[in-house]
Amino acid sequence: MRSSRTATRRRGVAVAAVVLSSLLLTACSGGTATEPAGDGPTPDAAPAAAKDSRLASVKEAGVLTVCTTGDYRPFTYLDPETGEYEGIDITMVEDLASRMDVEVEYVQTTWKDLMPDFLSSCDIGVGGISISLERAEQAFYTEATLDEGKTPITLCENVEKYDTVEEINQPGVRSITPIGGTNEEFAEEHYPEGEIIRHEDNNTIFDEIIAGRADVMTTDASETRWVANEKPELCAVHPDDPFNFSQKAYLLPRGDEAFQEYVDQWLNMAKHDGTYDAAKEPWFG
Repeated sequence: MRSSRTATRRRGVAVAAVVLSSLLLTACSGGTATEPAGDGPTPDAAPAAAKDSRLASVKEAGVLTVCTTGDYRPFTYLDPETGEYEGIDITMVEDLASRMDVEVEYVQTTWKDLMPDFLSSCDIGVGGISISLERAEQAFYTEATLDEGKTPITLCENVEKYDTVEEINQPGVRSITPIGGTNEEFAEEHYPEGEIIRHEDNNTIFDEIIAGRADVMTTDASETRWVANEKPELCAVHPDDPFNFSQKAYLLPRGDEAFQEYVDQWLNMAKHDGTYDAAKEPWFG
């Protein structure tokens, strides 16, 4: 019996030695006894993702490259006399650049070429850009900056004449629209029976209605409010009750979650610290 107990004790010591040896090997390899080494994210995984972000490259270059059309007041306008941009979104993107401690470099584009130019040349796209699923297939959006929808603008004497889709979608009714973008898409979808006039210059498009060369334009309610304030001959048609629902936001590179989160955080702060209200005030009062 004594020799049996002695053998048992020896086997116990041997097992303990094996376990201890295993634990020592595990500790040397950087893992734990319950989690093999190499499983899970490495300590440098998160910083590596941040280093690959546009956030890091913009700060390193010292320049934020901005795509904008420069023809859509009150959001973006390129003054032909001064060569300077102005507008709500211009003020906002310059605030973003200031907080990032970088300069702004503008890339002028058109509504037709907005997405190709953004994808090839820009860090952010601004200027009254409506959210659409087509654009969302190619880029990220920030959180929405504005909720609104499409509504008509026409001569004040014709407000009741063009206050429904059915009235505008009639033979002989001339709907004018800029080329490219959601205004043209809306006109094509909703006014197939009417006449659609595609106009190259969004800065002069409302003068076509005043001159009698077009009857009505359907655009975002925010734009109709601003135009009606600038041109007393024209009236916004029920801007508080638009034909549909849409939102505006800024374009960001698709897949770059670090940059998107940074810009969204800035935008949230700007909406609550008075920055966004100050940007709107010169245009809407």
